[in-house]
Amino acid sequence: MDKVIAVIDLKSFYASCECACRHLDIFTTPLVCCDPYRSGSSIVMSATPFLKKHYGIPNVCRKRELPDVPGMIYAVPRMSYYLKMSAKVNSIFLDYVAEEDLHVYSVDESFLNLGPYLKYYGCSAIELVERIKKDIWNKLGLVATAGIGSNMFLAKNALDHEGKKRPPYVAYWTKKDVQTKLWNISPLTDIWGIGNGISSHLKRIGIRTMKELALADVGLLEKEFGVIGYQLHELANGRDDSDIQEKYVPLEKSLTNGQTLKRGYTPSEALLVLREMNDDLAYRLRSQNLFTGKVSVWIGYGDMLSGSFAKQTTLDIATDDTDTLYENIKRIFLDGAEERPIRGLSIAYGKLSDPQAEQCSLFESYEERDEKRMLDYALDAIKAMFGKSKVVRCSALLEPSTVLFRSGMIGGHKK
Repeated sequence: MDKVIAVIDLKSFYASCECACRHLDIFTTPLVCCDPYRSGSSIVMSATPFLKKHYGIPNVCRKRELPDVPGMIYAVPRMSYYLKMSAKVNSIFLDYVAEEDLHVYSVDESFLNLGPYLKYYGCSAIELVERIKKDIWNKLGLVATAGIGSNMFLAKNALDHEGKKRPPYVAYWTKKDVQTKLWNISPLTDIWGIGNGISSHLKRIGIRTMKELALADVGLLEKEFGVIGYQLHELANGRDDSDIQEKYVPLEKSLTNGQTLKRGYTPSEALLVLREMNDDLAYRLRSQNLFTGKVSVWIGYGDMLSGSFAKQTTLDIATDDTDTLYENIKRIFLDGAEERPIRGLSIAYGKLSDPQAEQCSLFESYEERDEKRMLDYALDAIKAMFGKSKVVRCSALLEPSTVLFRSGMIGGHKK
């Protein structure tokens, strides 16, 4: 059975969700997802196609960069609503394909393996995609765009370079389109999966276009990039063996928590925030029934471009104890923190493992350890039942604290 892959993207997703609930047309409405009460440096999450077409607003910009547009609507971002809409879209996809033939790529974009279903539905791939798009519009009021191809790579590039551009917002690329369409995409960084690093490396060896990459010597590419060189050559020739049903499982998982601070923090203020971040991450660790054997800390200074510090340490004994993890984070921080404004913090747990028999320290009794653990579990139970903001440290009332403010957010944006 021929493989037929479709990737379906929701046009200007966040802005479209806001227009849908207001019964507004995204092609005639000047709306941005941006909190009007935050500073000019706050990110504009999304803008309607109307603003992109008539005022040149890019996909990513800051509030201060927005032009003066008559009747501009500022929609305060609400992530919980967007996630619910995304879940409803995925539910529609599952009306057409089995779960193993769906790969959710992001909150607004998914890959579907349509090949096994075309005979069942008795239609072409384009006709089936149009049915799915119409279903999304009728049920949710969202405009979907699509790319279709014989593999994930061709489908994604068909979406990005043709399907998103103009009605009917569907493009189908086959191997016949490799030389006439794929090879004409420029610069190389416009290709899905080719970033600045790979593009710069290719330029250093005289490869500046997809055609040159497709016709390049495979031996040279493997010498320069290793196995990735062969994969790049295959993609440039329109070949991609990726299988939606083969779900990627990382060799080592990690848990992270990071935030950009509202102003320059002193080291002592940053330590307060780090403790709050560790409280949250330790709660997530225990909720997944995991231990960690490694912690890391990252500190960003000034405008985030004026330097940073990062360090990690391996724990003697894997643990899920909040205080033990914080003491290691604090030690790393004090070893590396400088006396200048701190604007970003991040912590991570690595070497995650299942709970294991624990060895007590010579300086800690079994009773003390068990008492601390029962306290952690009791606090976890309260947070799980009533919300993480219902039980916090007294330091949450101090001005530098961010825990109460961030409890009303998802991914750094308002719920």
